[in-house]
Amino acid sequence: MDDLYSNRLLEAAASLPPAARLDAPSGQGRRTSKVCGSEVEVDLLLEDGVVRDHALRVKACALGQASSSLLSGLLNGSTAEELRALQPVMEKMLREGGPAPTGRFSSLDVLRPIAEYPARHASTLLVFGAVVDALDEAEARDAA
Repeated sequence: MDDLYSNRLLEAAASLPPAARLDAPSGQGRRTSKVCGSEVEVDLLLEDGVVRDHALRVKACALGQASSSLLSGLLNGSTAEELRALQPVMEKMLREGGPAPTGRFSSLDVLRPIAEYPARHASTLLVFGAVVDALDEAEARDAA
């Protein structure tokens, strides 16, 4: 349990940006855990496939807050392609013991201890799915 609630994860949870909304997001995504009721909403502002701004609204346990906070610090400047590729890497890392993300997302390895606690996977992964949903909405708007 000490690994699960390490100082780094608790600091990340405490550093979650205040809930906010963007006035005119390119896309919005929302995910809710059926297991625990945690909820994450994401607004993304994209320019040429790159996140220029974002806002989060997180109602989650400490681990959902920690993963949201950690990803929030990496969103701006990330490409849609990078973020789409990140979600399955995070799922495999937690659910299948896969490798941690590399490059700009390598710091998310701090979430690895959560792999030992399957009941915590859903809330930890919410933000990654919400980001992909926001990218999907932005893409659909561009196609319309």
